[in-house]
Amino acid sequence: MDDHPAAVRLEPWSEQDGALLSALNAPELTAHLGGPETAEQVARRHRRYVDLSAQPPSTGRMFRIVLLPEGATAGSIGFWERGWEGEEVYETGWTVLPAFQGRGVATAAARAVVAEARAAGLHRHLHAFPSVDNAASNAVCRGAGFELLGARDFEYPPGRPMRCHDWRFDLRRS
Repeated sequence: MDDHPAAVRLEPWSEQDGALLSALNAPELTAHLGGPETAEQVARRHRRYVDLSAQPPSTGRMFRIVLLPEGATAGSIGFWERGWEGEEVYETGWTVLPAFQGRGVATAAARAVVAEARAAGLHRHLHAFPSVDNAASNAVCRGAGFELLGARDFEYPPGRPMRCHDWRFDLRRS
């Protein structure tokens, strides 16, 4: 990875981001998530992302990652509500297009989404659940300041068991 952190801006997901979601549905980008979705599943996901970004920020947001200064769209990231081990928390996840990987884009975006979740102000913790085999996403969590709580059994997508790391960021931490 480059020694100079990437600069990014997060822009709320919009109707125009359907093509980005289709590009992020590539086999090499979904290998740790059970593989690509069907066109119908991608369309439903896009609708969920648009709808989430139309809700009050406290419920979460999906974003397009924009690389600065050039303004290129590099991927997606977001946060949303979920119950986890008896607590209501935010969860986050991201995908970066291959042309932008290895440049610190995902780590910069993860730091930016921490700020967004903190500003939303509803939940204390933000969690990420990358597969234990996804070295890049685990490195993003580490680089963005998340605390590793350990490995957990997880189901994603529904019906597909996986082993993931539970990374947590305390949004009340300064």
